[in-house]
Amino acid sequence: MGYLLRQMQQRTGPAATMTASSATPLRARYRSVFISDVHLGTRGCRSEFLIDFLRRVTCEQLYLVGDIIDGWRMRKSWYWDADCDEVLRLILRHARAGTDVTYIPGNHDELFRAWLPVGLEIAGIRLRAEAVHVTADQRRLLVIHGDEFDSVVRYARFLALLGDWAYNAVLRLNTSFNAVRRRLGYPYWSLSAWLKRQVKEAVKAIDRFEQALAGEARRRGLDGVVCGHIHHAEMREVGGVLYVNDGDWVESCTALVEHEDGRLELIDWAALNRFSFAAVRPAAVAHPA
Repeated sequence: MGYLLRQMQQRTGPAATMTASSATPLRARYRSVFISDVHLGTRGCRSEFLIDFLRRVTCEQLYLVGDIIDGWRMRKSWYWDADCDEVLRLILRHARAGTDVTYIPGNHDELFRAWLPVGLEIAGIRLRAEAVHVTADQRRLLVIHGDEFDSVVRYARFLALLGDWAYNAVLRLNTSFNAVRRRLGYPYWSLSAWLKRQVKEAVKAIDRFEQALAGEARRRGLDGVVCGHIHHAEMREVGGVLYVNDGDWVESCTALVEHEDGRLELIDWAALNRFSFAAVRPAAVAHPA
């Protein structure tokens, strides 16, 4: 926690004061952008893809919808390279350039939830438990990470930790699997995403999660909900309420964007730019937790 706060504070200096005019030309302007489940501090994080995204968009509001930093990995061994630093720098650059940045901690970065009662703000980034976003066409959307509605995370933390270990093991296997596919001339294929789609209980869990989040938005009299947590990008109507999951930056590299007229769109940045997931990652840099 101390290391991360120092990193953010250090980046409020000259390097963080760059504006859009002094950086790489931005190609897209959005009213709002929502990203979650980046998992900085893990080898599975596709920070290089997120860097490209953050450099090429500008927005009025940026929501960081949880699990941006993986505190679960920080307690053991974690992966941190120059790209992880660059992600933090670019987020801070957006804040310094006038973007309204809201950070809603998830279960993997729950260490920041201890600061919620004091309304902590660092370098223009506001820490909030949740938010209500009003779109340009006046729809009111609950913005929340969503782990509060995951019964495994809430009531069986041991199973959640075991599932996290298994998930990371599959991601490591996925890297080797796709290295072989690349040598054979085949494109990238996500083993972990395929496994989730094939396991019936996982599909049921996703449906229960979506129903629970949509139900909460409906209970509060809101028009919809934007969440993360389950690494499954989706936008659909559930019981008359808009349910949107902005996905992740591990398996799919997706973001939710709001256009100036209030239209919402899920963007698959990796697919859009034909990025390769098979690139070899650099060696990790060890930092104290």
